[in-house]
Parts: sequence; structure tokens; C-alpha cells
Amino acid sequence: MFSRAVRPALRAGGAAIARPAPANAATFATLREIEGRLKSIKNIEKITNTMKIVASTRLTRAQKAMDESRVYGKTSNNVFEQAETKALEDKKTLLVVASSDKGLCGGIHSGLSKATRRILEANPNADVVILGDKAKAQLSRVAADNILLSFSNVCKDIPSFADAQAIADQIALLPENYASVRIIYNSFVNAQTYEATSIEAYSEEAITQSANISSYEVDEEALSSLREYALANNLYWAMAEGHACEISARRNAMENASKNAGEMINKFQILYNRQRQAAITGELVEIITGATASAEM
Repeated sequence: MFSRAVRPALRAGGAAIARPAPANAATFATLREIEGRLKSIKNIEKITNTMKIVASTRLTRAQKAMDESRVYGKTSNNVFEQAETKALEDKKTLLVVASSDKGLCGGIHSGLSKATRRILEANPNADVVILGDKAKAQLSRVAADNILLSFSNVCKDIPSFADAQAIADQIALLPENYASVRIIYNSFVNAQTYEATSIEAYSEEAITQSANISSYEVDEEALSSLREYALANNLYWAMAEGHACEISARRNAMENASKNAGEMINKFQILYNRQRQAAITGELVEIITGATASAEM
């Protein structure tokens, strides 16, 4: 026989055992998940902000190198424009895709790949040389048989004429006598816009058959050197301009990523505050209910 003093304690203990799990039990797990997501998003925002700052500092130097390469490239191509040099129609064309090895710069590499695929649809027998692993990975899925050479670790920093000359020497060693070498690269329009375009580097035979080449009084022995110099010059122009486009595109991509991360942080912070307030309110309701029940006993 229990005393009257023990009976209220037993009733309270039985109620505690039979009481279901609190309604906000899942809320605490949700709060921990939201807090973890907030932490990871904030870390991502720091990384993207840092990459945007680095790209902004590199963009000025890249644009300066691009402007210098344009002067040499356009001056060299004016010679062939005034000589009315044209590609030979009875020989193959070599496509050189000026890409790079790095990503996180929007669709700059896919734009080059799409432009190359369009040219290959019109010239399915054309051979391809690729600078950079990004375009190689994309074109290998659709035009693996057309790829003759590929170069890695290019355009890691601002390209130099020596880099372009080394690539031109390897292209000159190819056994095929191409009608022209068509270099596909990203042309810099402004800090927000770029477009895939191409420039021609003609063969020695095409230069010899130019309508007005005689007006320059070029020795036949120097034509091969002129052809090699023009190819290296155009490669340097394409690589420098493509590098500037890549840096600009990466800066824009990181700026957009940082902006999106900030918006996500605001949304998750509001959600976290609401869940935390709901959890606190639920705990207060339980405490008040328990205190009221104890007072009635």
C-alpha cells in the first residue's frame, strides 16, 4: 500500500515513460544540418572571392600581352591580305584549337569545341591539333580520329612567342603538306564577352601562288622562313588573346559564384533562425506544460 506522498511521483513517472518523443526532436538534427551547410557555403564563398581577386589582378597583365600580340599578328597578316593569298583547295586543312588545361571559367572551352565541330562538319577530312586538355577531352568524344597532336601545360601563364614557336616547330614536322593552318581561338570583345573565331596561316605553296606576292620582292629561300614566322606569330596572337579571355571568364564565373553563395547564405540563415526559434518555442511550451501539470498534482 503506497502512501499518498508516493502516489503523485509514480503518476508523474508513468506519464514520463508513456510520453512520446518531443515533436521538435527532428528539429535539432535539422538545425545541425543547416549549420553545417552554412559553414560549407561560407567556405566556398571565401574560395570563390579569393579566386575572383586573383583573376582580377592577372587580367590587366593578360590584356596588355593580348594588345601587344594583336599588333604583331595583324601586321603580319596584312602582308597576306595585300598579296591576296588564298588557301589551296586541293589539299587538306589543319585546325589548331587554342584551349588550355584549366576550368572554372564558364563555357569558354565548350564554345571552342562547338566552333571546331561546325568546321569539321563542313571539312570532315581536316586534321586537328589541340592546345590544352579541356578541348581535347571534349573533341575526343566526337572527332578522335581527326586529332593528330595535343599539347598539355600550355597557357598556364601569359604565353610568350617562344612557346608559340615551339608549337609551330612541332606542327611543321607533320608529314602532310596542308593547304592552310586554321587557328581557332577565343577573341576578346570586352570584359564580359568573347567569341570563337579563326585566323589563317598559309602554306608556302599558297604564298608562292599569291597574286601580288611579287610586289614584296621576297626571295624564294625566305618563303619558308616567312611561312614559319607567320604561323608562330598567329599562334602567339591566338594563345595570348585566348588566355586573356580565360582570365576574364574565370573572374566573371567566380563573381557570379560568390553572388550565388551569398544569396544561399542569406536563405539558410533565415531558415536556421526560424527553426531555432521554433525549437526554443517548443521547449518553452513543454516547460510550461510540465510546470502546470506538477502544480495540479
